[in-house]
Amino acid sequence: MVERFPYEDIIDLPPHISKKHPQPTMMERASRFSPFAAVTGYEDMVQEEARYTIEKAELDESAKEKISEKLGAIAQYLIEKPQVTITYFKPDHSKAGGEYVEVTGIVKHIDEYRRVVIMENGDIIYIEDIYDIQGKLFEWMQ
Repeated sequence: MVERFPYEDIIDLPPHISKKHPQPTMMERASRFSPFAAVTGYEDMVQEEARYTIEKAELDESAKEKISEKLGAIAQYLIEKPQVTITYFKPDHSKAGGEYVEVTGIVKHIDEYRRVVIMENGDIIYIEDIYDIQGKLFEWMQ
């Protein structure tokens, strides 16, 4: 018995051309498949993983005491609106770690109950995240 090819009867027929729909160009045919991505969001995930974060440094007691003294001095001279530069740890909300940020401005209020420093520009800084405070107000502490 002779083995037959499964589509032997139609293999040599010309391709079907629709009478209703115009034939797409090669560019149109190719563009139908170009937006396909096997894993959507993969590029974003790779960029997120590549983003660098650092761990929060743990301050010793003397550094914490110095920050507390500086916050006390700011509270005492709050009416004079001294300009200070606060370096603090800003946690990253999408992955472990964060970054150290430096903000220069005038302190509007120190909320002891919420343990935050509120700047005039609206920034809210948690006291436990403060790493350092600098300014002319503290020259006497040097």
